[in-house]
Amino acid sequence: MKISIRRKEKNGTYYLMCERDWVYYTLIAIGGIFGAYTYLLRGNVFCNAQTGNVVLMSMAFGSGEFAKAFYYLIPITAYLMGAVVSELLPNPVKHRLPMRWDTLLIAIEMSAVILLGFVPDSAPVQISQVAINFIASMQYNTFRQAEGIPVATTFATNHIRQIGIGIARELKHRHAADKSYRIRLFKHFWMLIFFIFGAVIGTLFCHLAGGRAIWITLLPFGVIFGALLHADLTTERDMMEKKPSGH
Repeated sequence: MKISIRRKEKNGTYYLMCERDWVYYTLIAIGGIFGAYTYLLRGNVFCNAQTGNVVLMSMAFGSGEFAKAFYYLIPITAYLMGAVVSELLPNPVKHRLPMRWDTLLIAIEMSAVILLGFVPDSAPVQISQVAINFIASMQYNTFRQAEGIPVATTFATNHIRQIGIGIARELKHRHAADKSYRIRLFKHFWMLIFFIFGAVIGTLFCHLAGGRAIWITLLPFGVIFGALLHADLTTERDMMEKKPSGH
């Protein structure tokens, strides 16, 4: 007997589960938690992006501190390798496993989080920094568009810029009938709000639980993993060749 599975479409377009807005809001909240965790407990750095490390490396080279400069190549390389891995694995994964790379990535991130929670506070901070550099890069490169709109799930800079652009358009086109630009504006606004929310939650749990505070991300990660795996095995089982937007 053939089972008919209803698929949710938005404005005539079907978005994969890994493209849904709620997945991105949840992921960027986790990004906020990671940011608070690495800054408060793992060396006062933000590992979700690498601009700071590149600037610090350049400053060290300019100051003649070559050993310090080459040290920054470690987190930068970890971030670079995360992008390389996330580019190479999607096709092999979906052809060999009953799931997408996006789903497997969430499982990898959950495994990394579990292990990082056991790292003692006295351990070198570089262990946690490099691990989060690596998984943050894979997440940023894998989850690219939320229902057709490019967004970032690990840092907030572009969301702030896009909100500014949206406000400018609101002022320029306040009398126009077409308000479709508001969709993008509100999406970036909510991405920023969820990032802030995650950072607040991360800060609270860092003060309460120390290094094990990172385990709080297992709850939202688990919800995402369950939804993605369910889609891979049921509603989107015959759509493995469909690539998420932006890829």
